Amino acid sequence: MTHGNGRQRLVALFVLCGLLFNFPLLALWDGDVWVLDLPLFPLALFVLWAGLIAMLAWQVERMDGKGP
Repeated sequence: MTHGNGRQRLVALFVLCGLLFNFPLLALWDGDVWVLDLPLFPLALFVLWAGLIAMLAWQVERMDGKGP
């Protein structure tokens, strides 16, 4: 994989973050719903945030040539 593809994927990940943490999509999670005694909105924010960090770390590792 060339670094150009890796940079394009990082830009796409940045755009995905911008879309996921924007108002219309965040409004989908805002409600009076509880999951495992936790409110859904903060739980969804944490899961999205952790997933995006994991994808970012995976992509950066691939760009370094250490991954598959």
